[in-house]
Amino acid sequence: MSGLYLLDTNVVLALVRGKALGAFIDSTFGLSTAKRRPAISVVTHGEVRVLASRNGWGGAKLTALQVALDALVTVDVNVAEVIDAYVEIDIYSQQHPDGARNMGKNDLWIAACAKASGATLLTTDKDFDHLNPGLLTVKYIDPTSTLPSTSGA
Repeated sequence: MSGLYLLDTNVVLALVRGKALGAFIDSTFGLSTAKRRPAISVVTHGEVRVLASRNGWGGAKLTALQVALDALVTVDVNVAEVIDAYVEIDIYSQQHPDGARNMGKNDLWIAACAKASGATLLTTDKDFDHLNPGLLTVKYIDPTSTLPSTSGA
């Protein structure tokens, strides 16, 4: 493993929201203290901006989102290695031994960015399970995860 993480959009949202799940992810994977900044696909920029617009996020939330995005390395899709990975993942998914898997196009691009960059994909959904470990290293994070309580009984 390269020590590089590429974050699925749901992980970015958990971190931006700053609640228990985001704290768990940051602590477990050492994202805020890592020597190598985590990465995201440029597709995630679009996904989170749509969500913010749809939900009417105000100034403070939009600022927090932009700060979070600026702290991450963005992987562009207009790179030969990413496009090659996209093709490989889509074909693999359609010809999967357990039956065809139809991935959403945004998830395909996110997976391709992870593959092309040699990153471990962090996600809170199961959309990438069929790619692990054959094409990608995927770390699934249960969305109900929290840090252990530090308060005394």
